[in-house]
Amino acid sequence: MATPHIEAAAGDFAKTVLMPGDPLRSKFIAESFLTGARLINNVRGIQGYTGEYKGQPVSVMASGMGMPSIGIYSYELFKLYNVDNIIRIGSAGALSDKLDLFDIVAGAGTCTNSNYQKQYNLPGTYAPIADYGLLSAFVGECERQGERVYVGNLLSSDTFYDAREDANERWRKMGVLAVEMEAAALYMNAAYLNKRALAVCTISDCPMKGTETTSAERERSFVKMIELALDTAAKL
Repeated sequence: MATPHIEAAAGDFAKTVLMPGDPLRSKFIAESFLTGARLINNVRGIQGYTGEYKGQPVSVMASGMGMPSIGIYSYELFKLYNVDNIIRIGSAGALSDKLDLFDIVAGAGTCTNSNYQKQYNLPGTYAPIADYGLLSAFVGECERQGERVYVGNLLSSDTFYDAREDANERWRKMGVLAVEMEAAALYMNAAYLNKRALAVCTISDCPMKGTETTSAERERSFVKMIELALDTAAKL
């Protein structure tokens, strides 16, 4: 069953997988929130665990950084390990003026400057969107817990350091809420393989306002997003 990137056996993954970018955050989630968590993957340090949350099986595995990385892992989870749902839980930089540090954003759709979609040879430009069922479930969970969530368009960028100094401003003018680096590939893999995906992010910096979080603040601020995603996963 093992692939060049995942050493887990058949049946090791739950039907729902939470995917942070950072392997250490995967370990933190498993140790802090899951009961009976066991390590099922550590190829290249990309840690994956399966355990239970509120009595339901849930897996968590890192995606690494960028669309090529999450493209590999999400494809193998969907296609080879028969995972049905992947919820990305990551960080994002705010583009919208209404967002502040630590706000939670759910990507209803995602723009991208990547060529990832070219592999499908479509006669036009594909618009990657989240699964509505997952999006609705997450938003509903936020509402039940009294947590504010912003829903809208994300930008999945291949370039963290963009040579075009006005790039973020151009996307902001089109109403894009925040920029990250993975969601578009995840959404396209899910569509291609008839699976379900959602990306939710905590705002870790506001480039337009010149504010950013420290590494310690990012670790603590992600907890609420993690809990909301786990509560959503437990009810799927």
